[in-house]
Amino acid sequence: MSSLADHIEAYIKRMLRSSQTNSVELSRAQMADDFSCVPSQINYVLSTRFTLERGYIVESRRGGGGYIRIGHVQVDDSYAHAANLLKSIGSELDEKQMEDILAYLKDHHVITPRQLQLIRGIVQQEVGSIGQGKNVLRASLVRALLFLIIESES
Repeated sequence: MSSLADHIEAYIKRMLRSSQTNSVELSRAQMADDFSCVPSQINYVLSTRFTLERGYIVESRRGGGGYIRIGHVQVDDSYAHAANLLKSIGSELDEKQMEDILAYLKDHHVITPRQLQLIRGIVQQEVGSIGQGKNVLRASLVRALLFLIIESES
């Protein structure tokens, strides 16, 4: 069963796909009315599903005449951007950062949904087996697995 956040995300992505400019301007209050929710629910979706790691830029202005502008980061080569993402993974990676990176790579067809599930499963199994240093191990595993996939595809 899809959550309200899933429906809001899908709505925004549909609007982006139909946009000529690869960006959309929305009213937080209007969206909250349309989805019968509070504006903070819209904020939650924007802050968790439309992040830079997932390939989006969100600009927001509050108050009268306020708006939310959401746009895709323009990337000429998804694999080059994926390689840059790999380089940007530091010595530690928390679970949310990992999910954002994997979602971005899946959305841009760098990895398949199956590869995403495999990476997630391997990382969860290995990270779950240790007590300390989970973020360090997660960063190392994600970097290694993505490097292997990207190198085999290019």
